[in-house]
Amino acid sequence: MSRITRRQFLTGLACSGLCALGGGALISALSQEKPASAAVPRRFTREALYYSTSDEKLHCESCHGTVQQSRTQYCHVPHAGGYVKCQLCPKGCLIADGHRGDCGVRENRGGVLYTLVYGRVCAEHADPIEKKPLYHFLPGSMAFSIATPGCNLHCLYCQNWQISQRRPEEVQSNNIPPAQAVAYAQRYECPLIAYTYSEPTIFYEYMLDTARLARAQNVRSVVISAGYINPAPLRELCRAVDAVKIDFKGFSQDFYERICDGSLQPVLDTMKLIRQQGVHLEIVTLVVPTLNDDPEEIRAMCRWIVDELGPDVPAHFSRFHPLFKLTALPPTPVETLEQARAIALEEGIHYAYVGNVPGHPGDNTYCHHCSEMIIRRLGFTVVENHLVGGKCEYCGQPIPGVWK
Repeated sequence: MSRITRRQFLTGLACSGLCALGGGALISALSQEKPASAAVPRRFTREALYYSTSDEKLHCESCHGTVQQSRTQYCHVPHAGGYVKCQLCPKGCLIADGHRGDCGVRENRGGVLYTLVYGRVCAEHADPIEKKPLYHFLPGSMAFSIATPGCNLHCLYCQNWQISQRRPEEVQSNNIPPAQAVAYAQRYECPLIAYTYSEPTIFYEYMLDTARLARAQNVRSVVISAGYINPAPLRELCRAVDAVKIDFKGFSQDFYERICDGSLQPVLDTMKLIRQQGVHLEIVTLVVPTLNDDPEEIRAMCRWIVDELGPDVPAHFSRFHPLFKLTALPPTPVETLEQARAIALEEGIHYAYVGNVPGHPGDNTYCHHCSEMIIRRLGFTVVENHLVGGKCEYCGQPIPGVWK
C-alpha cells in the first residue's frame, strides 16, 4: 500500500462524503433543484435578462423528475412546456418549464425566465469598505450593503451559507426596491452601495437597476463577487458600477470543481475583462490549509496576476476559519498568509495584504516606491492615512486607487 502525505490525508478528510467520484466535480445537494414553488410573491419577480428559448431537450440543468439524476446526464423526463437557456453565468442552465436553474433563483414560467429575488433583500447593513475588503477605494467610507438569497457556486467553506445556499422562500427577506436602497444609503450617509454577502451575479437585474439609479444620485456602487458571470452581462454591469472585488478561490481547476462547484477559466476571463473596462479591481484569496495553500500554486497565481492584470491590482490573502462543510480543517496559520504575501511581493505585485488577522503589519498599505506606511488599519478602521491627493505623503509617488 502506498503512503499518503499529510496534505492528502487532510484533503480527503475535508471532502469525505462531499466530493463526487464520477465526473470529478462536486455536486452540491442544493443544485439538485426540485420543481419550483408557487409561493414566491409577485413583487419579487421580474423577467430576467440574458436568456434564450429552446424547444430542444439538451443538457437539462434543473430537471431531476422523480429520480435524482446527475447534472452530467441528459434529461429523459417529459415536460409539457419548452426550455429556456440561462446565459447569465458560465453554467448555462437549460431549465425546464416550472423549474429553476442551479442558483435556485431563476425560474422558467411558460418559456419566460424570471428572477425571483428582485428587491428581495435578506441582509442589509452599513459596513466599512475595509470589511469587503476594498483597501484602495475610498478608505474609511461606509457602504450600505445588501444581498438577496442564492448563489451560482456552492463553496464548501461559504461563510454566508445560511443565505447563499438557500432558496428564496427559505430565507426571511424584506422588499427593498432600487429607489429605496438608494434612499437608505443616503439616509445613513453612505457614499457607496455594496452588493455583497451572497453572490450579486444571481440578483443581476436588481443590482443593475440599483447601480444605475445610484449613479444618477451620486452614490457609487461596488460589487463583491466570485466573478462567475458571462462576458456580455459583465460588460453591461461594468458601465454601471465603480469597483469590483473578486473572490479568487485559487489557481486550480481541481479546487474550483471539487470545492466550489465551478471552473477556473471563466473567473480568469472575468478579471481580465474588468481591467479592460477600466473598473477598479481588487482580488481576495481565502487561503485554505491543504487545499489551495501550495506555495508554488500561489506563485503561479501571482505571476498570472502581474502578467494579465498588472502589478497595481491589490491582492489580499485572507485567513480561513472552519465553516459550513469544511469544519475538519484548522484555521490558516498566520505564517502561511505571510508566506503568500511575500511570494506576491517577490513576483512583482505592488500591494499585497494579509487578511482576517487584525493588527497584522501586512494589513497596512505601504508605498511601493519608498516603502513608507501610508495607511494603517486596525481591524476595519483606518487609524492613519498619509495620502495627499492620491499620492504618498513622503515621496509623492501616485498610489493607484480611488481616494476621493
